[in-house]
Amino acid sequence: MRRHAFIIASILGVTANYLADRLTKILALRYLSDGRVISFMKNTVVIALSENEGAFLGLGADWPVAIKYALFLVVPIAACFYGLYYAMFKETDRIRVILISTVVGGGLGNLVDRLFNGFRVVDFLNFGIGSLRTGVLNVADLSVTIGAVLLIVHEYRSGKKKA
Repeated sequence: MRRHAFIIASILGVTANYLADRLTKILALRYLSDGRVISFMKNTVVIALSENEGAFLGLGADWPVAIKYALFLVVPIAACFYGLYYAMFKETDRIRVILISTVVGGGLGNLVDRLFNGFRVVDFLNFGIGSLRTGVLNVADLSVTIGAVLLIVHEYRSGKKKA
């Protein structure tokens, strides 16, 4: 794959994940702001609006603003820009480019919320069976998680092939 193809794949991956997150958050705000709760598959999937001022499961919501800026904005923005740069100009594996772009696109989705919404991230998805449930999350969280897990799996498989 030539370098310009990696650049295009990176931009498309980031854009697709960012836009999917943004669109679903806009829809959640529009249709769930009245407190509505939507449930599928006997409460396996529950959709209800929530805003999170912290990180994973609300971690850091009560931290001082300076620490939140550093840990929830500055460091993640730097990581996203480096990840995008790396995928576009350094990476040589097309699957890694797509997976890195998936992680970066999801990360940018939550960063935009934090930056323009007073550190509050719009969440609306909850998965589980009975009392065993995930925290409330969004499409950006899914992009980051799925991209990172698949990247680990890809690295593991690539390492096995080389050995």
